[in-house]
Amino acid sequence: MARINDVGGMQGFGPVDTADDGEPFHADWEARVFALNRTLVAQGVFNLDEFRDAIESMPPADYLAASYYERWLHAITTLLERKGHLAPGDLDEPAAPDGLDG
Repeated sequence: MARINDVGGMQGFGPVDTADDGEPFHADWEARVFALNRTLVAQGVFNLDEFRDAIESMPPADYLAASYYERWLHAITTLLERKGHLAPGDLDEPAAPDGLDG
């Protein structure tokens, strides 16, 4: 069974953008997601096979609408819920920035 990430040979996705601006992250939150993933893998919370599977198991519409690091965040959240470190819905409400929560 092919998953949405396996688009080899499929038509209709347009050309691949091969431009490289040299920036690994385009926003601070992307760097944080990257660091969080590295830490959770290093601590044995989940492994890279589980992480990849969580990304590849995203609903197709969500996968196609998400950026690279949005997919990573989805996988991290999914795995933390699956393993009981987060209750489903714990991250539905965005946290107030430090010092702004009454």
